[in-house]
Amino acid sequence: MDPLAVHKALANPARADFLRWLKTPERYFDEEYYRERGVGFHIGVCVTDIRERSGLAQSVVSGYLQTLRDAGLLDSERVGKWTFYRRNEETIAAFAAYVRDEL
Repeated sequence: MDPLAVHKALANPARADFLRWLKTPERYFDEEYYRERGVGFHIGVCVTDIRERSGLAQSVVSGYLQTLRDAGLLDSERVGKWTFYRRNEETIAAFAAYVRDEL
């Protein structure tokens, strides 16, 4: 875990929102839509839904998700033509411990 990369990733309000939305996706996204397609939030949230909720352009959302992924805060999984993102709780816990113990 690179603390500076995590700090940079979280310094953008939209990226921080993405991480917050993925913490409790059932509060922000339609879970029934996922169940009907045989997937659940355990796999993550589709980038299309994140884009729609954010109101940002696809290219911006993709770039932001890549930044969060590069910082280790997100994992992604491709299912068919869709890419799903979920939080990497291990990195988030390591960063929380870093802040608690080092800062």
